[in-house]
Amino acid sequence: MKKFILLIILTILAISSCEKDDICLENTTPMLIIRFNDTDNPTEKKAVNSLTVWAVGKDSLYTNKSLDSIVLPLNLNENNTIFKFRSDEIIDEIDVTYDRKDIFISRSCGFITTFENLQFSSSTNWIKGYSINNTIIENETATHITIFH
Repeated sequence: MKKFILLIILTILAISSCEKDDICLENTTPMLIIRFNDTDNPTEKKAVNSLTVWAVGKDSLYTNKSLDSIVLPLNLNENNTIFKFRSDEIIDEIDVTYDRKDIFISRSCGFITTFENLQFSSSTNWIKGYSINNTIIENETATHITIFH
């Protein structure tokens, strides 16, 4: 009988020590969304031919693509990220500056970083202008920057 009671107690302890699986279903750190529009007709999307994009000191994110919008990760350890955009062998440098804000989501997800006070500057070779649509990057549902070419 003592063995039976001991077995029941051990079973109850084993079951009560189990935890729910920690699976992160929340959003992750959002990325910068850039859309390319026509300089002559600013409301119309216009794909960039032979677009190659890379962050300075990093590998290419896009290589020789024809795209009208892109999604770029920002540097989580600095308050700026410098990208190089090449189209038809002409290179523009883009400097994106921001303030980082770490937000605790949950134990399974940890922290995400959102970006505030977004600022943008570029050299103007093939890029003719830009418009900052959202100065806060907290989701990936809308365009943050529009580049005109």
